[in-house]
Amino acid sequence: MPIPFPRAATRALILTASVAVAPIAAQAGDYAGLTPIERLGKKIFFDTDLSEPAGQACASCHVPENGFTGPSSVDDNPGAVEPGAVDGRFGNRKPPSAAYAAFSPIFHFDAAEKLYVGGLFWDGRAATLVDQAGQPFLNPVEMNNATSRDVCTKVARAGYADAFRAVFGVALDCFGDGGAGFASITTALAAYESSPEVNAFSSKYDYSLRGEVQLSALEKRGLDLFNAKKKGNCAACHSSGSQRIGTPPLFTDFTYDNIGLPANPASPFPSQARDFNPDGRNWKDKGLGAIVKEAKLDGAFKVPTLRNVARVPETDFVRSYGHNGVLKGLKDVVHFYNTRDVKAAGWPSPEYPATMNADELGDLKLTDAEEDAIVAFLNTLSDGFDPKAGKYRD
Repeated sequence: MPIPFPRAATRALILTASVAVAPIAAQAGDYAGLTPIERLGKKIFFDTDLSEPAGQACASCHVPENGFTGPSSVDDNPGAVEPGAVDGRFGNRKPPSAAYAAFSPIFHFDAAEKLYVGGLFWDGRAATLVDQAGQPFLNPVEMNNATSRDVCTKVARAGYADAFRAVFGVALDCFGDGGAGFASITTALAAYESSPEVNAFSSKYDYSLRGEVQLSALEKRGLDLFNAKKKGNCAACHSSGSQRIGTPPLFTDFTYDNIGLPANPASPFPSQARDFNPDGRNWKDKGLGAIVKEAKLDGAFKVPTLRNVARVPETDFVRSYGHNGVLKGLKDVVHFYNTRDVKAAGWPSPEYPATMNADELGDLKLTDAEEDAIVAFLNTLSDGFDPKAGKYRD
């Protein structure tokens, strides 16, 4: 069955600004199978000369072998947030995955459901993928460029600058404030993030949906628990059904929720200069509530896709989870969902208890074996499965 990708509508969407294994070909020098605009976007994505000072690329915080999320294991980065281009500066949240982000709808309020839906970043502050692609360049705790013209000028000096004429019909335009050229840059980036390389749909679960492989008994048990309303109930937000005709499940409903996460005491963000964190150590992350100015949504963050949620570059690598990376490893995540409200479990207090979801998680009464089954299923969602060999590619 052919897999539809955002690339089919990429140009129309972009022009209206609406859009332990490695993924296949997700390396800086491999451009096989990409369209010209996707190849251009990939060159920008991996270019470490576009920060100030040079040294940080989009791929520095969205690493392909980690499912296009942060590069650091909890062993060397318990704080989970990544350093910016300037020494001593840190972001305030764990990098969300760039994989499958292209499927997110434009940020909007669903009047029927009374929910905010779509957008990009953990807090939804970018309405579209093109908008998201431009913001890290100008963020002082990320790539730290002063203006969009500075970014445009750097790209104009790059060896791939001539490709802009081939792709857009005109040379890269950095005149004035550089806005025209910057728009071309973010458009190309969004095109790459919409490509099959970033959105591979090549997990064991995808092949099982196509009837090419079978899930193990443990994985099937995990899937049943994942979907069961009276058990795991994970699918209430991480939908395991197809949201679009012909598109495999994306394991998110693109909404926002406060799951009651505690603060991450290891994060260096609250300790950095007040120029970048005016609230200092008293900083609390309001998430969506700060963007839409609604206190009832303080502590709400975007429901992430679970695709590639288990991806790690090596067997002893342990990933951080949640918007602040406070959870360590998938077992920790499932156990939190299962026992957040069980006093004996010993979880720290949530940042925003008054607004947290008290209906769909907290005391699910899953056994330890049932938690392990859900983790086993989540491990089937990583891209890079070889159906002929029956295992993930090395």
